[in-house]
Amino acid sequence: MKEFESLGLRIRNDRLLVLDQTLLPDREVWLDGGDPGAMAEHIRELRVRGAPLIGVAAVMSVAWFAEHGASEGDVRAAAARLRAARPTAVNLMAAIDRVLDAAASFFDADALVAEAEAIAAEDVALCEGMAAHGGALLEDGDGVLTHCNTGGLATVGVGTALGVVRRAAESGKRLHVYVDETRPLLQGARLTTWELERYGIPYTLITDSMAPILMRAGRVQRVLVGADRIARNGDVANKVGTYAVAVAAHHHGIPFHPVAPWTTVDLRCADGAAIPIEERPADEVRGVRGSFGAVRWSPGGSAVYNPAFDVTPAVLVTALVLDRAVLTSSELRSGGLGRLAVAAPVRAS
Repeated sequence: MKEFESLGLRIRNDRLLVLDQTLLPDREVWLDGGDPGAMAEHIRELRVRGAPLIGVAAVMSVAWFAEHGASEGDVRAAAARLRAARPTAVNLMAAIDRVLDAAASFFDADALVAEAEAIAAEDVALCEGMAAHGGALLEDGDGVLTHCNTGGLATVGVGTALGVVRRAAESGKRLHVYVDETRPLLQGARLTTWELERYGIPYTLITDSMAPILMRAGRVQRVLVGADRIARNGDVANKVGTYAVAVAAHHHGIPFHPVAPWTTVDLRCADGAAIPIEERPADEVRGVRGSFGAVRWSPGGSAVYNPAFDVTPAVLVTALVLDRAVLTSSELRSGGLGRLAVAAPVRAS
């Protein structure tokens, strides 16, 4: 496989490595990802996270496995394990299916590797498309609210929602980012702030419940979030807490924009009610874990409800920012995604 470098994934000296995001921001530890079983565990345990990155990391692992002599049966079994690692993010399933289809007529490890590398290159291009479309919506001096992490740690490119912010800032727009902490796993506090520090973009970290106060005070001009699956009618599944942000933004008349690549759109899924929502372990809510160890702040037997995602209905979406277009709420609800699908998917060579 060709050498490759992104913020959270790299191929160097014939080794596939992923950054352990559970240890950020304190420690930067790179883990082996060439073994698909280990990669599936990295994805389940959120060492690798973000819908686009999950898809790329999974197919890179399958490709590395095939390139290093695994049989067709072992490769297909590994791909099935990876495909099931997380149920909500559609990028994972779509990417795995693509690489297997590329080698379907007769098993060809080279074809599988080439398709995996094409998916990675495509993700970089998709990120730039989103950044261009989304950046046009931002004005100099805007306060931008984010939720979860949507930057280079969630993709192999510049990012989705945070990629929009980064490219807009690099173009000279003065922006201030209000970073939702993103409970219970604190991806905003641990990861988005880490990225913004690297890019030199001003930010303020807040707990999730503080966002409506900032909206009422006029400090937020636009909300940018990511997406893990977008249904045909424009309903958006994203990190839990996004729905509450959308409701607050709607109440205060603040534009709310999910930002996602076309690979996150699932046209087979009619609406948000059909999106499977992953429920994660109770201990993630009973306390917190990180590079410092584990802290529990509730009784060990506390009953817990821990959905990893929620669904924001299309009616609350001001406009969806894709790599190929920006669709308003009314366009989404009138079948805009289906019409847009007539165009061929963006591919990078």
